[in-house]
Amino acid sequence: MNNQLNIIGYVGQAPRVVSFADTGNKVVKFSIAVREFSNKEESTLWIDVDAWNGLGESIMKTVKKGREVMLTGRLAISIFTKEVNGVNTEVHKPVLKLSSFHLCGPKPAEDAPDGETAPREMERATA
Repeated sequence: MNNQLNIIGYVGQAPRVVSFADTGNKVVKFSIAVREFSNKEESTLWIDVDAWNGLGESIMKTVKKGREVMLTGRLAISIFTKEVNGVNTEVHKPVLKLSSFHLCGPKPAEDAPDGETAPREMERATA
C-alpha cells in the first residue's frame, strides 16, 4: 500500500456511530490530537478518523476520549457542502480511513478503578 499513514496521538472526542439505513453499514467517527513541532514551537494538529463496520465496533468498545492510540490507515479527502454566511461552500477535508489501531499508554483516569492510572498496556485491532 503506498498511501499508508501511522499516527500516535490522543483521542479528542468520544467516538460516535453514523448508520446508513439504506445499506446497513456503520462508520465510527472521532478525532485525534497529534503534537506538532516546528521551530521549537509546539502546536496541536487535529485529524478526523473514520472506522468502518467491524473495526468501528472495536473502536466503540475500547477507545475513549483522552486515550493515547496509534492509528494506521490511508489518507483520503472528504468532500461536503457547508453553509458559510448564507452561502453553500464545498469543503475538502483530510480524513484517516482506519485499517488498524493499538491502544497505548495508561487508560484515562475515568476508565481506571478508583480514579487510578492503569498500568501501561498495548492492545491491537485490525480490519
